[in-house]
Amino acid sequence: MIKVGLFGIGLDTYWPQFDGLLERLEGYQKQIATKMEGFGAEVVNVGLVDSPVVAREKAQVLKTEDVDILFLYVSTYALSSTILPVVQKVKCPVIILNIQPVAAIDYESFNKLGDRGKMTGEWLAHCQACSVPEFANVFNRAGIDYEFVTGYLDEQAVWDDIQDWIDAANVAAVMRNNRLGVLGHYYCGMLDVYSDLTKQASAFGTHIEIVEMCEVKKYRDAVTSTEIENKIEEFKTTFEVIDACEQEELVRAAKTSIALDNLVENHNLGSMAYYYEGETANDYENIVTSVIAGNTLLTGKNVPVAGEYEVKNAQAMKIMDAFGVGGSFSEFYAMDFNDDIVMLGHDGPAHFAIAEGNVQLVPLPVYHGKPGKGLSIQMTVKHGPVTLLSVVEGKDDVFLLVAEGESVDGPVLHIGNTNSRYRFSIGARAFMNEWSKQGPSHHCAIGVGHIANKIEKLGTILNLRVVRIC
Repeated sequence: MIKVGLFGIGLDTYWPQFDGLLERLEGYQKQIATKMEGFGAEVVNVGLVDSPVVAREKAQVLKTEDVDILFLYVSTYALSSTILPVVQKVKCPVIILNIQPVAAIDYESFNKLGDRGKMTGEWLAHCQACSVPEFANVFNRAGIDYEFVTGYLDEQAVWDDIQDWIDAANVAAVMRNNRLGVLGHYYCGMLDVYSDLTKQASAFGTHIEIVEMCEVKKYRDAVTSTEIENKIEEFKTTFEVIDACEQEELVRAAKTSIALDNLVENHNLGSMAYYYEGETANDYENIVTSVIAGNTLLTGKNVPVAGEYEVKNAQAMKIMDAFGVGGSFSEFYAMDFNDDIVMLGHDGPAHFAIAEGNVQLVPLPVYHGKPGKGLSIQMTVKHGPVTLLSVVEGKDDVFLLVAEGESVDGPVLHIGNTNSRYRFSIGARAFMNEWSKQGPSHHCAIGVGHIANKIEKLGTILNLRVVRIC
């Protein structure tokens, strides 16, 4: 659970002047804190900051608590000199909550109060917008980045926006604490897939653990018959294992799956990228041609695995998984100009938790472009809204490439791969052109639902550029 810092603002001069104003503003702030807790965050609510002295005291509390993101609630007007010390001390992403108590002041009731002192106090409870330009001016001049949430307390869009920020901060923390295993080597010649591990660690805070095929073999050699039986039962529970799957292949895949589970546990991995070939009939070739079922199980259980040693896509899959929307390993398969759709899929692994209907485990007599044969996953991503994400290493930076679309019904290729049809608001031609121009690798991660707004917020928190195609 991430820690969210929350502080309100005010001017200590107001409290003796306007009876009940302080308590009223504190009540609004408590409402905000309670809502945030409902979004799955631990809220460090330090109350109202109303003077430079209090600002430094509260800043120290927030700093000590090591909050992941800081929400500045504009309770009423306050001097920017009381705000700047807090933000400078805490040094984390800042979201300014320009949230009024109501959509609009009740002008008729307000003007009937008959006491200009009371009227001023009432206005001060609604004058959140008064401080916003001042804070923006000072933050701009101080080189402090910030974002706004603007609206009123009972407005659903406000709470959706705040939840998106909390979700994005949580995903940033997941990535920062993630251990990504890399197993094997690159697919020779896929220059787009080659990645700079230092840039990935710097961009996301991810620890990258280099793991060995010989360790996988060690675990595989130690597998017991009982473990094999249990794993095959897990296959049958999770997948529709078609009759054409030979027992020998099921056993081979089960042994490798158990070994992969042990590898992940031993290194505390949260994601992985892999590829290997090996000499014909070599033990390592035997392992790598039987990984798809096991890696699909891991992917559906929050340890996303990317094939072809695609580290960048393992990162994208982990982001999608951390947002709770899946993140299936995909590449471009074909275009259907008659239906104006793009087909994406892969020969595995897949994210079985976001499948439309059954996830089949099927035999493949040949892995296209790869050695050997074995079992593979055949599935379609759930019909409805989807988001595509690619982590891109450009010429100058690492950035996030995102597009929203729809997974739609229709004929797909039953070739023992994941395969789905996707429609985009800008049309298939424009989508292919605009997506490709950004220079991603040929892989991407696909999740269910439209979450581009969350990914844009994640980019803000991580200080990464986000390019949205549609």
